[in-house]
Amino acid sequence: MAMNEVVKLSKKDRQDRILTELRVSTTIRISDLAAELGVSYETIRRDLEEMGQSGLINRTYGGAVVRPFGFEPAWNERFNAMTEERERIAATAAGLVEPREVLMIDAGSTTLHFARRLAAEAKNLTIVTNCFAVAMAFSTNPTITVLSCPGQYDSHEGSVTGPDTISYLSRFNANRAVIGSSGITLEGPNDVSSNAAAIKRAMLARSQEHILLIDHSKFELPNLEVVCPLTEIHRVVTDQAPPPELESALAKARVEILY
Repeated sequence: MAMNEVVKLSKKDRQDRILTELRVSTTIRISDLAAELGVSYETIRRDLEEMGQSGLINRTYGGAVVRPFGFEPAWNERFNAMTEERERIAATAAGLVEPREVLMIDAGSTTLHFARRLAAEAKNLTIVTNCFAVAMAFSTNPTITVLSCPGQYDSHEGSVTGPDTISYLSRFNANRAVIGSSGITLEGPNDVSSNAAAIKRAMLARSQEHILLIDHSKFELPNLEVVCPLTEIHRVVTDQAPPPELESALAKARVEILY
């Protein structure tokens, strides 16, 4: 083989190589990647589109940058994205709730869709939440009691976090914890914020059943902190089947998948 001949890589190996290059140089252009990997401009463009859709990178004009693991848009921006998918998730999850149950609901765009659907359909519930928008969603239903957590306000998430929040949550027992996450991998659900991850863990610890609401765009998406292993989740409510490897891992962990 000639010294300048490029070994042809599989798509997975090629995309792993792209990620490695981005982590070294932060930004890179499609033309440079195509030349380095010995494939066409269109092949690299398709790779970047696929990696962008899965959340591994952020696309730029003519190239890409590594997606930061510690950032996501504010909750109100996320709430207006993928509304059809999240409404389906909310409707499925709301059907799991029985009258007179106690629910812990954390902050997030998908959990807010769930809260609004539950407020319209359910009766005689007690809600414990750290999210102001979730608490307000239930104000339209006089049969639902809302207990709002104290703590340090996070305007980016529209919620409270911190030791006061965790201490307050530890006082209650709940039938179900309903949480969202920034992503989910074979390691488990994850979050861009350590403070938010701590709240999720506190809710899971005080609840009999653990329900994760997550749309398909967050499948196989790594972020800053793993919340818990897959084995600590009882049900995942989503809008479509997870990729085969993740679906197999969820099945092995005995997690019920609803979509």
